[in-house]
Amino acid sequence: MNSLISKTLIPPISLSSSTRLTLTPNSLRHFKLHLPRLMSSDSSHRLFQLKLDPLTGNSEWVVIDDNDDLPDCPKEPLLATTSYLDMLNDSCRNKAFRSAIERTVTKPCHVLDIGAGTGLLSMMAARAMGLNGTVTACESYLPMAKLMRKVLHRNRMGKAISLFNKRSDELEVGVDIPSRADVLVSEILDSELLGEGLIPTLQHAYDKLLVENPLTVPFRAVTYGQLVESTYLWKLHDLSGIEAKVSDGIHLVPTGSDSIIHVKSRQYPMHCDAIKEEIKLLSEPFEIFEFDFWKRPESNGETKVQVKVIDDGNIHAIVSWWVLQLDREGTVFYSTAPRWINSPANIGHRDWCDHWKQCVWFFRGKGMSVSRGEEVLLEASHTETSVSYNLNVQVPKTDTRQPDHNIRDFQLLLSPERIAIYGDSKWRSSVLAAVRNAGRVNPLCVVVDDSIFLTLLAANLSKTSHVLSLFPGLREKGAQYLETVVKANGFSMDRVEVPEKREPCLTLHDTRGKKVDMLIGEPYYYANEGRLPWQNLRFWKDRTLLDPVLSEDALIMPCKGILKACAMSLPDLWSSRCCLGDVEGFDHSIVNTTLGACGELPAPKEGPFLPFSIWQCGEIKELSEIFTVLEFDFSKPISSCHGTAQVKFTEGGICHGFVLWVDWIMDTDNSIVISTGPEHRYWKQGVKLLSKPVAVGINGCDSNSEYGSTIVEALFEPSSSELILKHAFL
Repeated sequence: MNSLISKTLIPPISLSSSTRLTLTPNSLRHFKLHLPRLMSSDSSHRLFQLKLDPLTGNSEWVVIDDNDDLPDCPKEPLLATTSYLDMLNDSCRNKAFRSAIERTVTKPCHVLDIGAGTGLLSMMAARAMGLNGTVTACESYLPMAKLMRKVLHRNRMGKAISLFNKRSDELEVGVDIPSRADVLVSEILDSELLGEGLIPTLQHAYDKLLVENPLTVPFRAVTYGQLVESTYLWKLHDLSGIEAKVSDGIHLVPTGSDSIIHVKSRQYPMHCDAIKEEIKLLSEPFEIFEFDFWKRPESNGETKVQVKVIDDGNIHAIVSWWVLQLDREGTVFYSTAPRWINSPANIGHRDWCDHWKQCVWFFRGKGMSVSRGEEVLLEASHTETSVSYNLNVQVPKTDTRQPDHNIRDFQLLLSPERIAIYGDSKWRSSVLAAVRNAGRVNPLCVVVDDSIFLTLLAANLSKTSHVLSLFPGLREKGAQYLETVVKANGFSMDRVEVPEKREPCLTLHDTRGKKVDMLIGEPYYYANEGRLPWQNLRFWKDRTLLDPVLSEDALIMPCKGILKACAMSLPDLWSSRCCLGDVEGFDHSIVNTTLGACGELPAPKEGPFLPFSIWQCGEIKELSEIFTVLEFDFSKPISSCHGTAQVKFTEGGICHGFVLWVDWIMDTDNSIVISTGPEHRYWKQGVKLLSKPVAVGINGCDSNSEYGSTIVEALFEPSSSELILKHAFL
């Protein structure tokens, strides 16, 4: 990592290395504003690591001091949610870099490694020189720099490699390093290629740190793209087009304001092989940009590509990927292309991995209608950190609705998954039915989460109710959005209120002396997207804080949450998360606990829960029936929950772990359930990988040592926001 803040605090605030600053969302915003002036740069480093309590929304800055040792056995795997472990388990990547470095570093010289991570590339370079040259490693992320020191010590490389816990643009020749480097080895690439600051990093290196005409690994990168039609991808970005087909009376995107809710214009990493059957290819692959590592890059670039259409359809998106040429001779390559691309034999296909995916760029609206044989002009441009696209053809106007010219120019950016949920007719009808089945929207209704849909629905169903929307994440943006769309939804802002109060602990003063008759949520928290599913139990915590203002017969929706689970075979995910040992000849076992690895960990340690979209995790197979682990009763204040379940295996195979999610019970009759399980692709599930894969079968134990069932025990502890899961195979 090459671009994280790692500085020293100076007065007026003085912190010890173990200081924790507990911040509410409001004080966090204030602290962020003043953080830059509290920083200075000297030889002593401290890192501010933000820790979020998902049940309260409060955050704390945990200060890690350069002089503190990173514990060998931390209570929490500090770097489990990073991509380091997945990268180090990518054998194709590791072998490609080793081969290229050994072909490039053929004699003693000065090698610079930027964004060194665990030091793998640095050690490869030192070994290639027989430990006779000079290797300078630069790693700005303090916890990783600490871990790298341990790896270097374990492999007896501490004296061969000089490690600097700095960004590369803080290194100075003659101060930190004796001379400019002859060779640059670096892997600061993301799925888009440029997102980790590749261009500015190379520019500074060429200006200040490298000799003229240096050798580099990698040598070159080329980005490619392909135009596609996909209803699934269309639903991830065109809420206006989708909502036009829904007739429930709720207008999230009023007529004439198609862009009021949309996704950010950027490339989105995605495992496109998972939707191969839902994609129609509308062009052959085409080259977009070429980035040369062996010379100083330009900050910005533009290109135009004339693309021939190979099938009739609507262009909804462009799928892109990149190919690395790692050595100057062009013999070592690495590609992130989807598997439907026929790559040359010297590139081949890598195993499933999560750290580098393909990217998807959405074209606005319903897509451009094209016919086979037609040519379209694709315009591509890049900045220092991103790539963008435009189809330079006028899309035919098919929407005959009259625009509302009173709609102000306001835009609310949401994630693709959130837009797809809001456009899903089944989800909308379920939520609508749950509120209607409650009888009526009561006089005072509180929407406790960030749901703009529930806010509009509650106000729409009753013309006499008053709706308080807390919008803990959206805040002012949520209020601005409501002001923009209330007229189109048939009510005025005097019936909807977004309190200025940041915390959900309302008082009777805030409610004008009235008790809350209805408390509802999806639940959806803007800041919790992509996190573990039970972290949306913040709804339960908020409901508890609001208990003093709830009426005796207040309706709570959802009324219950049920933690569901399924034993699954997940060979690809397991391979990317398993414990490290020898990585291209270097012992990495010391990093396993910190990186949250699963596998042969010392008892009683286990890998952490991690959020994944299971449907994108390569090869998957359900091995058991879906079973209930815990129930959360929202009619009562939040409390610890314990549950035990025994489940039989319904399929034979290798069990790699358990997949967990929450089903939200929206009504007291238990008839309306909104599931966030694996078959619903807009939510992430929680994954608990086993310490060791287990062979299971339908008929129980046999000569193959298969297990026939498992007992799962779970404990949810709200004070720590933790879910603890234990299991035993029978």
